[in-house]
Amino acid sequence: MLALRLALGAHPLVLLRRLLVAAASAGVGFLLLCALGYAVGHPGESAAALRRLLWCALPLAATVHLAVAVARTDPGTRPRPGLSAIGLGPARMTALAAASTAVSSALGSAVALLVFLHLRGDLTGLPFDGAASELLAAGQPLPLAGALTLLALVPLTASTAAALVLRPRRTPLPRDGAAPREREEPAARRPLTTPADLPWGVALMAVGLALGTYAARGASAEAAVPPRGVLAGWVLTAVGLALTGPGVAHLCGRALQALRPGATRLLAGRALMAEARRIGRPLGVACAVASATLTATMLYGDGGVRPFGPLTGLGASLVLGCTAATLLTAALESRQTRVDTKDALLRLGASRALLRMAAGLRALVLLVVFAPLTWAVAELAALPLRR
Repeated sequence: MLALRLALGAHPLVLLRRLLVAAASAGVGFLLLCALGYAVGHPGESAAALRRLLWCALPLAATVHLAVAVARTDPGTRPRPGLSAIGLGPARMTALAAASTAVSSALGSAVALLVFLHLRGDLTGLPFDGAASELLAAGQPLPLAGALTLLALVPLTASTAAALVLRPRRTPLPRDGAAPREREEPAARRPLTTPADLPWGVALMAVGLALGTYAARGASAEAAVPPRGVLAGWVLTAVGLALTGPGVAHLCGRALQALRPGATRLLAGRALMAEARRIGRPLGVACAVASATLTATMLYGDGGVRPFGPLTGLGASLVLGCTAATLLTAALESRQTRVDTKDALLRLGASRALLRMAAGLRALVLLVVFAPLTWAVAELAALPLRR
């Protein structure tokens, strides 16, 4: 009940982010129900039905990523001084954030069920002259237990991920033997060291590209679905590119401060190093999604066969939309964490023009570095099938 009251009384921008989570959950729920409908309508094609269900993992992961980012920036579930006295400590606020995420996701799943039943004709008859009857197995009984299980997948996964990411951590035991205290801010200040994920990400990209090249021998880009080895290589490459995001952002900050930097470059570089983990991971995921989109466009953009029909566009739109929304949400969170630093710099005499120039320089450097990297990875991933 408290999570519902906080949701209804939130700022319009916060409500918009929660509605985005609900919309993404509705899209994923509809895709899952469509996979179930295909399995019901084609009982002899279990392999194709399983493949459709597995493809739903991509929009599901993008939706969960967005839900966690929204939960991190939700001011209604952020620990504040004085709340512990009334029983709302960091652990209770984490549970509240998970409950709010579950409510938004469950709302989207309910909408997906209503739309699915409407298109099947279970509520008011077949709409659109029955155009979606074959795709959704209209006229055949829908297994209620299976449908509810699939619809519960998004709320359970999103709320669990939010609880794990926002869980309160304990500080080390003091020397005087006092009990450790829970840390109220999940994104605590960390030392400005290079993220350890960078070498692992580079290694995964190298392995993925090598696996895709090896598995593509004798394969053709005209096939509806690339070989499994090529798909596995693309997945490894995308995961590696996502892991390299924080490290590349950190190195961009170091490069900005090289060779006797001025005030603008120094501020921009230090901010990039400080926010490398917060903004680098969503940026790396966005580059991975953009690289996969470019790869698919290079191979199938000239009228190639689409294996799953109209649902392919819905799934791709969900992944792209959730990734873009997650990146914008992470940028907003980064801006909120720099409010105190910005106010301190203004009190010390820094001009607002200088701060704007530093912010613009950070965005420009990230664009200059990540855009060619994304294009290069896409070219290397698509090259074995284009020969």
